[in-house]
Amino acid sequence: MPGKKTPAGEQSPVRLSTWDDEGAQISLDAEAFSSPPELTNAELVHLRVRVIALENLVIALLTQGSDQQLTIAREMAAYISPRPGFTQHPLTIHAAAQMNDCVDRAERFRKRSQS
Repeated sequence: MPGKKTPAGEQSPVRLSTWDDEGAQISLDAEAFSSPPELTNAELVHLRVRVIALENLVIALLTQGSDQQLTIAREMAAYISPRPGFTQHPLTIHAAAQMNDCVDRAERFRKRSQS
């Protein structure tokens, strides 16, 4: 009925199903493979600051986390590490090491807070 509002939950399947025929292919073809613009020095510095802040927030959250959560974080680091026989990508190896380092730092901070 015109003027009758339907709940949002009833509208979303229609919206999702029409996404494919509303220019999605054109959008993907035009923009998906274009290279991103180069970052300026100021943008890189800002990005570094934000990463440092996020890293410290994660450490603070892990400090308050359960032993199971620390174990899961270590398992995720092991999961992203390259498997034997596969390409040893330096960035992935470094990321896994950083994840373990965050857990180690959280454990040290936890011990320091308890004493």
